[in-house]
Amino acid sequence: MIQFVLAAPASGSGKTTLTCALLAALKKRGFWPCAFKSGPDYIDPMFHRSALRVDSHNLDLFFSAPDTVRALYAHYAAGHGAALCEGAMGFYDGLNCTTAASAWALADTLGLPVLLVVQPKGASVTLAAQINGLKNFRTPSHLAGILLNDCSPRLHQLLAPLLERETGLPVLGYLPHLPDAVVESRHLGLKTAEEVSGLQEKIERLAEAVSATLDWERLLALTSLPAPVSPLPDFLTPASPTVRIAVAKDEAFCFTYAETLDALRAAGAELVFFSPLHDTALPESIGGVYLPGGYPELHAKALRENEPLRCVLCAAIQRGLPTVAECGGFLYLGQSLEDADGTAYPMAGVLPGQGFRVGKLVRFGYAALTAQADSMLFRRGEALPVHEFHHWDTTANGDAFTARKADGRSWPCGFANEHFYAGFPHLYWAGTSLPRRFVTAARSYLQKEPNP
Repeated sequence: MIQFVLAAPASGSGKTTLTCALLAALKKRGFWPCAFKSGPDYIDPMFHRSALRVDSHNLDLFFSAPDTVRALYAHYAAGHGAALCEGAMGFYDGLNCTTAASAWALADTLGLPVLLVVQPKGASVTLAAQINGLKNFRTPSHLAGILLNDCSPRLHQLLAPLLERETGLPVLGYLPHLPDAVVESRHLGLKTAEEVSGLQEKIERLAEAVSATLDWERLLALTSLPAPVSPLPDFLTPASPTVRIAVAKDEAFCFTYAETLDALRAAGAELVFFSPLHDTALPESIGGVYLPGGYPELHAKALRENEPLRCVLCAAIQRGLPTVAECGGFLYLGQSLEDADGTAYPMAGVLPGQGFRVGKLVRFGYAALTAQADSMLFRRGEALPVHEFHHWDTTANGDAFTARKADGRSWPCGFANEHFYAGFPHLYWAGTSLPRRFVTAARSYLQKEPNP
């Protein structure tokens, strides 16, 4: 089975572009690949899914213990002929300026070789020095090969023998400059896959290019490993559905971890999807609702115009419908939300806050979320790893939890009670007690109110 991590010296090196190109090329060659993303990223896996038409999964050593990460990897890689893990940021960049939860730590945990994506702009011999620095920084480095990105054929001819001679690492190929296959960005990174015009054609173009320039024989020799084996974790063991839970899913609410949804199903949830943008009512016979993050700020006017859904949702939550709202979902439950132009629109009105644009990342990164009291999802004093990533804030962040970073900074946040959780932190549910607790609350709600 082909298995490797794709990493780079820094963000902006083209990891996602090369990942999509390689996934599509592997698929064309009959390997039926699967994809993984190191870290808490939602958007890159959307591009993996577009290239493959199958789910991509997150592997995060801050959210999960090493054994859990190995179990997730083995479970989702099972039956595939190739598994490609895309790293985050620079190769060694992890939690609080350490290697913890870095792409290197993931490769070390899974025992995978690493292919390094290098963008040769404005340097030649110096690239060898930089690569040797990465190679010698940790032992083992797991570095097994080099891929050149945005590189001309002539430059590849010059650089490949130089880099191989100076670093001892094989240059396995290159991706040429393809301006017609560029993917646009916005404030949270790349645009989502569904928003990119002609994405399939762009991925096809990338796949054709890398297929023609890649040394497949050496790639297979370096990355062919026995398929991973690990017991199926309890939190992913299939269970018969016992309650329906509605999950928001549309252009405004698209940030969900596939593992979270699978963990909810394993806890007994039948997930039914709905759109706060387009549907005028909640799905029937539900015992709970999950509002994940996304881009509600870019769709604030349309969300305002769907008043029937906002009113139904507000009434259901006030009646006690078990509800979880993360980041964008949290903003949607406030009184109002500014769009990118600064115009404020009414939202669901469940919470007191007014959402507004800050213009920069707010409280960005990993943190530990500690509950101040018992609630639907949490027990008092319980701490859970979370992640924040948003350019909008609110006038009322809540105080049901304390979020604390590794460097000691902390702040109050979130709202919670016996049937409710809402806050900016994104939760990673797989391997935690959250799915079971949410499903239990949803079942209890239906037993008390059989016709919600």
